Amino acid sequence: MPVTILIGAQWGDEGKGRVADWLASQSHFVARFSGGDNAGHTIFVGETVHKMRLIPSGILHPHVTCVLGNGIVLNPLTLLAEMRALRENGIDITPERLMVSTRAHLITPAHLAFDRANEDALGADKIGTTLRGIGPAYADKIARTGIRVSEMTDLESFGDLLLRKLEAANRRLEAMGAATIDVQPAVAQYVDAAAQLQPYLTDTTVVLNERLRAGDRILCEGAQGTLLDIDHGDYPYVTSSSASSGGALTGLGISPRAVDRIVGVAKGYATRVGSGPMPTELDGPVADHLRGTGENFWDEFGTVTRRPRRCGWFDAVLVRYAAAVNGFSELVLTKLDVMGGLEQVQMAVAYEAAKKHMAFPPATLRQLQTAHPIYETFEGWAGDITGVRRFDDLPAAARRYVLRIEEVTGIPVTMVSVGPEREQLIFR
Repeated sequence: MPVTILIGAQWGDEGKGRVADWLASQSHFVARFSGGDNAGHTIFVGETVHKMRLIPSGILHPHVTCVLGNGIVLNPLTLLAEMRALRENGIDITPERLMVSTRAHLITPAHLAFDRANEDALGADKIGTTLRGIGPAYADKIARTGIRVSEMTDLESFGDLLLRKLEAANRRLEAMGAATIDVQPAVAQYVDAAAQLQPYLTDTTVVLNERLRAGDRILCEGAQGTLLDIDHGDYPYVTSSSASSGGALTGLGISPRAVDRIVGVAKGYATRVGSGPMPTELDGPVADHLRGTGENFWDEFGTVTRRPRRCGWFDAVLVRYAAAVNGFSELVLTKLDVMGGLEQVQMAVAYEAAKKHMAFPPATLRQLQTAHPIYETFEGWAGDITGVRRFDDLPAAARRYVLRIEEVTGIPVTMVSVGPEREQLIFR
């Protein structure tokens, strides 16, 4: 059973990239199974900062083959730009090291235009998308009107198909009173991108199943987090794909019988980008402390959008829910170092909602929006812990906090990160 699934236990941005980077060192393949270029991973290797939106972070390990699976939506222009940036940093990008599923769906200029037009039309009720065309691309996929990556294998027919799609999109955009697409240059740009990407296109479902039979170890890398899952998140303030462990199976075409490890990643506190409920959200000095100034790559500002993240206390209710949905075998806790210097820290261990004491989040959005967290308060810890490499060397207050997270979530914490660098991990 050689498959590990890596999942965000909160609203995304938990630091999955650096955990994936470490797990990739023990894997042969790292496969991305959902989302698009609305996600972002930042990996620190020495003095070099690698920022990726689509390509799995396993690409930084020379022995790893990376896969963009059928469950993703692909902007080919973003992928090519990312490939160029990685090459400039000395990373080998070849068809032997990067494979793109022919079953994945394309994000076209029409999807980008509709994403912006739809958000503008919603006004104050907007979802808070990244405007990367993700939702409209998945909508076309489900409506069976999308364009699969396989269409790019025939440049002439691909260009004709895209031309028809964009002309039809312009008629809809005009009716909405929204900006239209300059069709001919857009088609030319996408056809050129298709020509460059053709060597990387393959049926990755076949490849992954062949490698599983050969005994290769595969790491499944997700985007966003469980609470943004289209089914299990706080709908409608969610992404448009499955960000939970079930999505890894459908998004790559592999069997659940191949999975032996499901790793959840959570911050020592909580963050969220965009709209939607966040029961433990903070405002004021503590939120500012957790967020940082934005001057550092590891501060709480979106990797893709640079939007400041909303910050709050660790919500054990929601992480406990994520553990149940995904079947976590273990939990990785990140950014414990950021919490240093706070006099006190708090953790939500239950809710009062709908006049009930709740150990799990309520199913309805309205109840979640009005849920009142029940907190436990802990002594904070002072000092710089970024150099600590043994759990027993952490301040006693920090150890108590981690152990309490284990108790209230029911999941063992096997790793704790105390900084952005590769080696700043504590293994338990």
